[in-house]
Amino acid sequence: MIAPKRVLVLSPHTDDAELGCGGTMARWIDEGAEVFTAAFSTAEKSLPPGSPAGRLKDECDRSLDEIGVPRDNRFVFDYPVRELGYHRQEVLEQMVRLHRELEPEVVLAPSGADLHQDHAVVHDECVRVFRHLTVMGYELPWNHITFPTQAFVVLTEQHIRRKWAALTKYESQLELERPYFRYDFIESMARVRGVQVKTEFAEAFEMIRIRL
Repeated sequence: MIAPKRVLVLSPHTDDAELGCGGTMARWIDEGAEVFTAAFSTAEKSLPPGSPAGRLKDECDRSLDEIGVPRDNRFVFDYPVRELGYHRQEVLEQMVRLHRELEPEVVLAPSGADLHQDHAVVHDECVRVFRHLTVMGYELPWNHITFPTQAFVVLTEQHIRRKWAALTKYESQLELERPYFRYDFIESMARVRGVQVKTEFAEAFEMIRIRL
């Protein structure tokens, strides 16, 4: 897949973009794409007890530094975790503003198969706002019963290691021992997706809309 010129990655929570498509973001940045990210919740309620306010936002900044997303290209909103459904109109209006100001060519968002309530809101409003563009759904397998692997972005081991380096900045999630915050999980998923397209590593996507 040829790298697009302007990419917007929509993330329900501060770590979802890196988990779902961190390798793809790294590759496209290396190939000259301008990448923007927007996270709709810092998930403060999901922090370890005693964590300081703003911890996940700080971790997100350090993570995206590793990926290579410029700080001016990041947007973080403070909607409560697991409550985006109560703020659907506001989420929609933020996306409309991002569409108007950034004019992305490709938008990455959670898959339509994602069962998390916040992820479903971001997916649905993304499709509503960006339906005239190329829209791809990224994979977060712990939230899926099924996942339509309709597109693959081929990666190198360096992209996978950069993705992992980004994820290690989420020290709060490592403290909570999230099972998907492990290098062996990240690498093995990329190997499985790579095998499907006869390469070593890849990330898989649901193709929601293609505009060529």
